[in-house]
Amino acid sequence: MNWLSELLVQTLRNVWAHKLRSALTMFGIAWGIASIIFMMAIGDGFKIGYRQSLYALGTDIAILWGGRTSRQVGDQRAGRWIQLTVKDVEAIRQECYLVQHVTPELERGHRVSSAHNAGLFSVDGIGPVYQHIRSMNLAAGRLMNEDDSRDCRTVCVLGEEVRKQLFASRPAVGAEVRIEDIPFTVVGVLKKKDQNNSYNGLDDHKILVPYSTMARHFPDARPLVGVGAVDNIILAPRSADDHDDAVRQVRAVLGRRHEFDPNDQGALWVWDTVRQARMVNGVFESMQIFLAFVAVVTLGLGGLGVMNIMLVAVSERTREIGVKMAIGATPRRILAEFFLESLALTFGSGVVGVAFAVVVSNLVSRLPLPTMFAGLPITRLTALVAFFTLVVVGMLAGVYPARRASRLAPVEALRYE
Repeated sequence: MNWLSELLVQTLRNVWAHKLRSALTMFGIAWGIASIIFMMAIGDGFKIGYRQSLYALGTDIAILWGGRTSRQVGDQRAGRWIQLTVKDVEAIRQECYLVQHVTPELERGHRVSSAHNAGLFSVDGIGPVYQHIRSMNLAAGRLMNEDDSRDCRTVCVLGEEVRKQLFASRPAVGAEVRIEDIPFTVVGVLKKKDQNNSYNGLDDHKILVPYSTMARHFPDARPLVGVGAVDNIILAPRSADDHDDAVRQVRAVLGRRHEFDPNDQGALWVWDTVRQARMVNGVFESMQIFLAFVAVVTLGLGGLGVMNIMLVAVSERTREIGVKMAIGATPRRILAEFFLESLALTFGSGVVGVAFAVVVSNLVSRLPLPTMFAGLPITRLTALVAFFTLVVVGMLAGVYPARRASRLAPVEALRYE
């Protein structure tokens, strides 16, 4: 223990004896380790921000539209348009065991009026589960339920922008609005949603009604479409891991019902948050790896600075090394002294760099940030990568100068001027 404490004291004295040189060397290491943390945190911030923006659209959902067949199947020609119906929703619910939730959606633009104002809004007929898988939260009142859907009740839920235009600062829940000439009771108002992506309009600008009510009062007016038509079907798999298999199940069921090849990508258009998240995560991870590599190179240059300083120290203290060896210091003692000094420079500057990165990351994360950016989160992986890189750089920067010092011959070292 005395030997170790003496070695630590000697190391601190050597570093303090060359304060300016040590500080400049430590700056390179500190900035390098801070750069690694910043670069990885930037990538994580974008990934988390994108996941949050996808959550505003829905959690692990897939949206299906009928497309146009590109292959002939049996006596059915290629080029047919596929019209999805509410019976397809029932078939998916009964036959696709990997699908946890499924709902139809029928959207139309209608004139809506209240006792105070009026406007043209998007009115969506949906199943009750739509409100949950689309990440919709209430500001007041209640969401629509199964009873509303089963009894075809004329009730509705308003988006925040719709409420503001129709009611301003007045209470909306319990009030009456008219969609075209049909009276509806407002049962709920949605919280304002920060949303930068959409497939048929922003939720703040929508009015939600039960699909059964929408189909009864405002059916699809296009010719040859038929009763029970839907614009699209939204489904949520049991888990994100089941997503691809769930979509394949749905394709098989709809392919059988509408007589198209399940592998015909044009017959059924699918947009899903899981695949989109995977693709964007891949882009951000590639960017993160590249930025981390650049930061590691910066830290490596700082490590070369430490190695250079230690080689200069070995050259300056050659006579001192000779004297220590002449009075009994072993090569191992000399090696430990110089190696410990290089580690002190490396890890001391590493601590400063980490502290600086943590402070800056916390300050940035508290600022008003864009929707797609979640600040600079420092994850466990980021901390482990930074620590491991610092250890490697410290070891490599210290080994060569320390070994060179320990291999000096005492007689030659004493002659050195």
